[in-house]
Amino acid sequence: MTMETVQADPSALGGPALFDTMSTMRAMRRLKPDAVPQELVEQLIQAAVWGPSGGNMQCYEYVVVTDRQVMARLAPLWKRCVDAYLATTGKYAPEGMDEAAYGRMVAAIEYQRDHFADTPALIVPCYRFPEPRLDEEGLAASARALGPAGTEHMMTTQTRFQALAEGSCVYPGVQNLLLAARGLGLAANITIWHLMLEQEWKKELGIPEDMATFAAVPVGWPAGNFGPVRRRPVADVIHRDRW
Repeated sequence: MTMETVQADPSALGGPALFDTMSTMRAMRRLKPDAVPQELVEQLIQAAVWGPSGGNMQCYEYVVVTDRQVMARLAPLWKRCVDAYLATTGKYAPEGMDEAAYGRMVAAIEYQRDHFADTPALIVPCYRFPEPRLDEEGLAASARALGPAGTEHMMTTQTRFQALAEGSCVYPGVQNLLLAARGLGLAANITIWHLMLEQEWKKELGIPEDMATFAAVPVGWPAGNFGPVRRRPVADVIHRDRW
């Protein structure tokens, strides 16, 4: 697997502002401690709310942390989660990424870990998935439509199906939030490391037990510069008409 630096050509791609934004939207972990105006934070949430939600259920909520005392209490939790990640999955560079580039990424992760208490804003997307409304007639019709093998597969993959259904309701909005941040000149990156200690995060933030959290997104003014992303070439990832 190889990666290439992708720099958008707005005139060729046909969407000047959007494509340029996407092609320079790197994960930015080095943040200045300067506060982000509340109106800009609300613009990010507005962008997230505009995102599509599976089934149009719109059962999302967003916890926005800007209080430095709350952030200071979250910092030890963040450190534990990052240290756990770097000791396991994050111990080795991904295939196709050279060690020097990965070293720079780890250094940025460690910088964010060590300066987390100074994070200007943290956004935690939450979702409470409604209980499904099922009846015997509908279940029987579903079984007929899927057939025996399909019904059995659905039963054995229900947990994954539920997780993907929830994710489809949340992550399009999160992507909108990240795009909006880049468009406003703000640095942001999506993480899910907090899930390793989700109950402790939820307790600290007063998030109800039946509300699931899906990300922790630190936001602030970038200490570095935005630049072209490195991604796999399009020709390497397309399977036309079939695998």
